[in-house]
Amino acid sequence: MKFEHLVEINDLSNPMIEVITREQLWRGLVLRAELPKIFVSYLDDALIMERTEAGMTRTLKYGELEVTDRVSFVHLEHVHYDVAAQKEIPHSTLRMSIEEPQPEALFVRFSYDNGQSAQHDAENDMYNEYRKSAYHEADVETVRIIRELAEAGRLDALPS
Repeated sequence: MKFEHLVEINDLSNPMIEVITREQLWRGLVLRAELPKIFVSYLDDALIMERTEAGMTRTLKYGELEVTDRVSFVHLEHVHYDVAAQKEIPHSTLRMSIEEPQPEALFVRFSYDNGQSAQHDAENDMYNEYRKSAYHEADVETVRIIRELAEAGRLDALPS
């Protein structure tokens, strides 16, 4: 199943909504990778196994289920999650890309690929519609949390 959608970050037509910067949004997306328990309430634990400037390898624990993934960063552009096939889990990816069609008009494009064939997707159409809805809901929640953190000043640049 391949699925993507956009979530608006700044509604420039609404002066009541605080505008957050691309840098704040970026820090929020990176924070989602580094501290996923803030964003995923049912996650029991997250361990960063290896970290480089360009990304990290993590193990996420959901009860008895453990999932290892690789997260890579392209600064101020996108965060890419790559889950290798593991036990019953097929290979899958998620990319969160920042888009800015005009200054301060920020969006995040969430692009999912669960690695399944078109035939498999057709056979599982009902389940895929549920997955798409759940992904969309989780992504909107991610943006809501990032906005809260930004508005509280928790995504501002660290003093030099």
